[in-house]
Amino acid sequence: MRWRRPNLTRRVAMKGLAATALSMRAMPVHATVPIKIGFGMSLTGPNAGAGKMFLLAREVWRDETNARGGLLGRQVQFIYYDDQSNPSVVPGIYAKLLDVDKVDLVVSPFGTNQIAPAMPAVMTKKMVFMALFGTGVNDEFRYDRYFSILPNGPEGNRSLSLGFFAAAADLEPRPHTVALLGEDTEFGQNVIVGARRNVETAGLRIIYDRNFPSTVVDHGPVLRAVRAADPDVVFVASYPAGSVGIVRAANEIGYQPRLFGGAMIGLQFTPIKAQLGPLLNGIVINENYVPEPTMKFTGVEDILRRYQQRAPTAGVDPLGFWSPFAYAEMQILSQAVQMVGAIDQGRIAEYIRNTPFKTVVGDVKFGTLGEWEKSRILYIQYQNIRGNDLNQFREPGKAVIIYPPEFRSGALIHPLAKAREG
Repeated sequence: MRWRRPNLTRRVAMKGLAATALSMRAMPVHATVPIKIGFGMSLTGPNAGAGKMFLLAREVWRDETNARGGLLGRQVQFIYYDDQSNPSVVPGIYAKLLDVDKVDLVVSPFGTNQIAPAMPAVMTKKMVFMALFGTGVNDEFRYDRYFSILPNGPEGNRSLSLGFFAAAADLEPRPHTVALLGEDTEFGQNVIVGARRNVETAGLRIIYDRNFPSTVVDHGPVLRAVRAADPDVVFVASYPAGSVGIVRAANEIGYQPRLFGGAMIGLQFTPIKAQLGPLLNGIVINENYVPEPTMKFTGVEDILRRYQQRAPTAGVDPLGFWSPFAYAEMQILSQAVQMVGAIDQGRIAEYIRNTPFKTVVGDVKFGTLGEWEKSRILYIQYQNIRGNDLNQFREPGKAVIIYPPEFRSGALIHPLAKAREG
């Protein structure tokens, strides 16, 4: 008689299935469901250069987090939409993220003009809101779950011009008059409000104070009107398109006041720096990170290296000097979530509010209205720019820190005409 085992395989299989079913019952269901983090980001339009850079930095964090096992034992999933650099589409994006996509956490788009329109939707749902590069956004809303990833300090509007006027005060002979030129946007007007207060403290007299539309194409007439007023120094608050237009117009009409610059967003971005090249020499602007020897925070060079390895494939800013701020934003949020141990918006906000953080952009502690407890906005002067090779900006000595004193890496060259000679 042939020996058969007709039931053995079946018994083994049934035991295996039973064990699998028991293990699946023992595994928390939510562990297989990703944590969804939602945001809008400028992926087209004039702010796309920065938006794509910040997106890649967030993706570097996400991929590394997931490789380590995720957040609270769950993989992280991003849900994001292109805000087209258009503030009017932002409210719809955040309504969709919160009401349709049902994201667990939200972070902001890039920049003041995009962050402010998202605030009402976020506040209605009582979500924690990490805001990337917003200036004075929470001055009006006063939302206690808002946290700004930008080293403005408690007086955000003033901090964006403080270093410029500190530099002006060091000029010899001392200047007496100033022109204020603000783009007619949320950012531009917030910064100009703070600049007026700093002008008063610096003992300067405002002889020109005007706005210009964000849609203007030819900035020549704007600069000619400023030149006619003949100020000693000129402070500009603008977004990328306006910043580039102002610099080109100043060059075309040969305008060289004693000190020129301001909170000119865009001049920090690699593609724009490569495009303008020597036209940047002598301009004094706000910054957050430059590769000067005084800025070697723990981990910052490592995250820049990882970002730069992925940048060519992603087709984004190849240097990405602001990208560590987007990474630090996610470091802070994830630490809070892990320490709270749950997606609890109130407890996460409380943890962030009360905790000092070690990040790749240095120590961060949040103070009043979610701004940094202490300002660390840099003011730099472009010096010795030769041609349009972007690799020169990897070197120290091209974006020299002149403010604050603890990070100073070189001396201000003035007047502007002398800096242009280099």
